Formats: sequence, structure tokens, C-alpha cells
Amino acid sequence: MLNLDAERPFSAPLEAATLLVLRESPPSGALEVFFVRRHAASPFLGGAVVFPGGKLEAADGLVTRTNGVAPRAFGSAQFADNAGHARALAVCACRESLEEGGILPMVPRVSPDSLTAMRRALAAGRPLDALLAQLPDGPELDTLSLHPFARWITPVAETRRFDARFFLTALPEGQHGDPDHHETVAAVWASPERMLGAFFAGDVFLAPPTLRALELLKDARSLADAFAIAARQSLLPICPRFVAGSPPLLAIPGDPLHEEPTPRVDGPTRFVLRDGRFVSESR
Repeated sequence: MLNLDAERPFSAPLEAATLLVLRESPPSGALEVFFVRRHAASPFLGGAVVFPGGKLEAADGLVTRTNGVAPRAFGSAQFADNAGHARALAVCACRESLEEGGILPMVPRVSPDSLTAMRRALAAGRPLDALLAQLPDGPELDTLSLHPFARWITPVAETRRFDARFFLTALPEGQHGDPDHHETVAAVWASPERMLGAFFAGDVFLAPPTLRALELLKDARSLADAFAIAARQSLLPICPRFVAGSPPLLAIPGDPLHEEPTPRVDGPTRFVLRDGRFVSESR
């Protein structure tokens, strides 16, 4: 599902944003994450299980009906250039979550019918700012509820490249999530442990950033735990370096085969190709 070539010329990545929606599942209260499966014909990560997300659009920067953005998202150039840039990335994450997963953080909450109508209008090409302006009582995107979590840049060796910011948020009350049956063909709530088990059993494909996110969250027992884990992350960009060999691997900062000597995320510093999947391994 990845198309890696160590000799591929450099191409600039497109900015993107991804939203990890979390819930404490009743009755146990166990932490679960919302996933969608991409259509097998998708040009990037076709068939993979992912968090909702996609590329930043110019219209995302025009959306002003938001309640703010976490200062940590623009406290330095690690994650976003400034507050406006951070807001556009948060809007992108929210928009993609609605489009691909039917979930949208809003304050105050809006009716399921309104969300469905907005989702259909987005799919038809209507801009999000215009749709928000039509809602009664002036609800806003709850971008302040998004916790910056990570920044991953697709390896230079990949054909399609993205500079993706990852956010965490809690499932809005009254929402549940479902696929759009176009870009995404299925949706599921699962604990990090369960999804990691499915990955290692060969039942699902997870890209390395998705895999590492679940590895970081697997010990979280609550939303508070997950948000605390997010707060500890550096937010420095992580761009894996593809190393052809037997087996091939992706080295990330902190690995001897990566040009950046200092680790930027907890866990092993490389993903090694085993049985068609990149798995985390120490050098």
C-alpha cells in the first residue's frame, strides 16, 4: 500500500490534518478510537485502516466560526506557523472528520439532521464557512477541543507526500460516526490494543504513523490519560527515511540511519518491513 523508491526525486509535501476521535466506551469506560477503512481504489493508502483526515484546502483558512485553538499548536514552528495557520489545520481536521466519518466537534451541539445535511452539502462542493453561517443560533466549530498530538511528513521516497498534523478530541455528545461509502467504506470503534492485535494478526493494514499513535495510546485508560500523553509529545516534524535493504526499513529521528540524531517520539526508531507490513523495531 506504500509505494517507496529510494531513488525517487524530492517532491514537496501537501499540508494535511488528521483527527483521532476518542471515547470512553460504556459500561467499562475503556478508551476506544474511531477508525475508517479507506476505499481499496484510493490512490494513497487504499484499503488501509486510518483516522479521518486529508489535505488542507484554501477554504479551511476562511472559516472563522471557531472557538479558538490550543496555544500549544502555534507556540513554535514545530506544528504551525502562527495562530491562523493552526486554526486552518484544526478546521481541516474537523472538516475531514465530518466528510469521512460523520463526526464534527461543535459548540453548542447541533442536531444529527443538521450534521447529515452539512455532510451532504460538503460532498456536493459547498464551502464549510457558508454552511456554518446558515446554522441557527450561531454554533461554532469546537477547534479548542482539539489536542495537538504529532506531525508526520511522508518519506521523500513515497509518490504522494503529506505534511500531516495529528489532533486528538473527544467524541461529541450524541454523535457516533459512520463512513461516507465513497472515500471510506467502513468504520469501527476499537481500543488501541484491539487494533494493534488485528494489525499483527494481518487482518488490517496500518501506516507507520497510525501504528505509532496506537502504540503511544495503548496504555491510556481514559480521555484524560490520552490527552496527557498528547501533551508530552514534542510536535517536532517526523519524516521517516526509507532505507532499501533486506529487509527494507523506515528510520525516524533518533535512529543511526536517520540524519536527525535526537528522537522526536517515544518508542523504537525504525519500522521494518515484515510480511508486507512495517512494524516497530529497535535497531
